[in-house]
Amino acid sequence: MTIKKPYLLFLGDAHDQLAAKVAIGIKQWHPEYCVGQYRMSGCQADCGLPDMTLDEAWAAGARTLVIGVANRGGIISDAWVAILRQALEYGMDLAAGLHNKLADVPAINTLATRLGRSLFDVRHPTQHFPVASGRKRSGKRLLPVGTDCSCGKMYTALAIEQALLARGAHATFRATGQTGILISGAGVSIDAVVSDFIAGAVETLAPDNDADHWDIIEGQGSLFHPSFAGVTTGIIHGAQPDALVLCHEPTRTHMRGVDYPLPDLQACIDLNLAMARLTNPHARFVGVSINSAQLSEADALAYMAKLEQQLGLPVVDPFRQGVDRIVDQL
Repeated sequence: MTIKKPYLLFLGDAHDQLAAKVAIGIKQWHPEYCVGQYRMSGCQADCGLPDMTLDEAWAAGARTLVIGVANRGGIISDAWVAILRQALEYGMDLAAGLHNKLADVPAINTLATRLGRSLFDVRHPTQHFPVASGRKRSGKRLLPVGTDCSCGKMYTALAIEQALLARGAHATFRATGQTGILISGAGVSIDAVVSDFIAGAVETLAPDNDADHWDIIEGQGSLFHPSFAGVTTGIIHGAQPDALVLCHEPTRTHMRGVDYPLPDLQACIDLNLAMARLTNPHARFVGVSINSAQLSEADALAYMAKLEQQLGLPVVDPFRQGVDRIVDQL
């Protein structure tokens, strides 16, 4: 799917900043995609963009209203429907990454169909994907993998894409989750793909490319997480990565959502390499990305220096230091 730009970011009635994390992520990584934000009465979130009415947003060039709110249950609130219908009438498409589909709301779907507007339910792929072939593809591919879920894989991938582009290299972020899709405007929400076709979906997402082009594929889950290891395996095989980056949050005591310990980092590297070398025998790790937000600056630097000595790889916190030392390895 390809979503028309620029965007009007819909914050709705978000009760805090965290509830608007999707909108904030889009604005952080691609402010040039955004003309403004729409906030309902009582909204407690703010992306730092101009507040706009629908009329002002259309005049400013907005072509898609993106629901940037992650509410409890992933629902399309009844309070939003009238505003979303008005956006369609102005000429905008709608995009959302919620569990509930825009297309399943009759008042929205009927109007969109009549007006010829597009509804993008990015969590729910409509494309049919092939079974993976494992055929060697041209171009270069990098995949962040993790010791756990939600430990910085998307942030790391976006930071590496940005650093490569800043050096004049050819690079494209390939989103595999709903937030990444809304940030980049394209991709596949891989956790909604039938398991037999996950690797094939990634092959489709990152196909043959120019020899000097890097596809930076967003990783998901962890090979050590009992809930999501299956998704991770399919992504690794489909990505056929030339380069891998290990992502880790050092202050966690156990896996998110389950009572399983975090893996040893060297064991995590070894298992991910074994999986990656099924479809690319030359796959290698080029660095480690640490989310050290819960550590002081001094403690974070000391931890990363020790880990770098242990693993023999560049270790960085992409937020504190950037990812140039990892990109140097490419």
